[in-house]
Amino acid sequence: MANHPSALKRARQSETRRLRNLAHKTRAKGAVKGIRALLADKKDEEAKAALKETVAILQSASSKGVIPKKRAARKASRLARSVNRAASQKTA
Repeated sequence: MANHPSALKRARQSETRRLRNLAHKTRAKGAVKGIRALLADKKDEEAKAALKETVAILQSASSKGVIPKKRAARKASRLARSVNRAASQKTA
């Protein structure tokens, strides 16, 4: 454990940030899983509605530096493609 006051403060800050980052990551993962579950249950309209919120969560996490920007963009793109594909199969 740290002994100097500045090192103790740094340890406190690191722990606070770690917990905050974990919360953002968990929220993003849960949102992605939620859309995938909706798609698996053939609830295309609900998935389409949840997509907008999920993309916002991913962008928020990436803007805070919790996940890389390209990873957030890739996940959002793949989710949108999945939702659109499911919606088009339903109409076809």
